[in-house]
Amino acid sequence: MNLFNPTKDQVREFFCTAWQKQVANGILTPLESIAARWMVEHPEYHDVLNQLELAKEKDFSVENGQTNPFLHLSMHLSMTEMVQVDQPKGINAISKELTLKLDSEHAAQHQMMECLGQILWESQRNGTEPNMQEYLLLLQRL
Repeated sequence: MNLFNPTKDQVREFFCTAWQKQVANGILTPLESIAARWMVEHPEYHDVLNQLELAKEKDFSVENGQTNPFLHLSMHLSMTEMVQVDQPKGINAISKELTLKLDSEHAAQHQMMECLGQILWESQRNGTEPNMQEYLLLLQRL
């Protein structure tokens, strides 16, 4: 699997396999451990995570009011990595402060993910690189 540009099926298989290992108390890779931590926090996704073939076939449509669990979990992974390596610079401190303020790392990540989603949407709409300075400004306003 290309870690930097996986296919939709590869992403879904990664999460479903990691979930199966978690449920079976199997040995997880470091990345799977992070993913499993967030999957535990989202019991509403467990049914689809338990069914790889369904997961690969299912279309999660915003138009139908559906959240794509694989996109959501991928954003948790990305956010965790950004905070761990403090990129963009300052995100680690912002995450810690927001986690204390909300008394929940999970709630903090959800708010931070909203900011990231906005930056990514603007980047895609404008055909430009994501503006990480603007991202930090949005995070600082939380």
